[in-house]
Amino acid sequence: MPRENQSRYAVLGFLSWGPMSGYDVKKLVEASVGNFWSEGYGQIYPILRRLASEGLVARAGTGGDGRPERRAFAITRAAQRELDRWLAEPAAVEVGRIEVLLKLFFSSRLAPAAARQQIEAQRGQLSELLARYEAIEAALLVTYAGHPDLPYWRMTVRYGQHVKRALMEWCDESLAALRPPEVADAARP
Repeated sequence: MPRENQSRYAVLGFLSWGPMSGYDVKKLVEASVGNFWSEGYGQIYPILRRLASEGLVARAGTGGDGRPERRAFAITRAAQRELDRWLAEPAAVEVGRIEVLLKLFFSSRLAPAAARQQIEAQRGQLSELLARYEAIEAALLVTYAGHPDLPYWRMTVRYGQHVKRALMEWCDESLAALRPPEVADAARP
């Protein structure tokens, strides 16, 4: 499915929580799904206009408490049905652009130490992300205990943890493969 269509459903998903402006959607993306999904204002506002022209969202003014009214949007029943249909469809396995793999693919041009440095740097970044995801999970468990969405939110952060651990294992395996033969032989029992 094209990214634009997936973005459409991301926006609808957030609007299913209640009326929001494009700014509100962007802030929620950053605060909740930003570790695995991103949307920019340049994507959100055109999507909102398209959804409005299709009758899937309606303008809903928000404000009060002395704040100016914002241009907010509310999801329609037709959009709720479309969102539910999309949520029930199997997700595609996506092939990403992974820079470290592209660099390693062509690394025979350099000394093996350069490839080791790439992998060590990657492992360090993965370790930091894993720690971040573990902190997010801990905060979710405290802040949202008993919330009906908690099991689903936790699944997304656990996915990130599992992927980062697996990639760290790949880093370790790759570093071992890049050891000079004399070091690899000495490491054997």
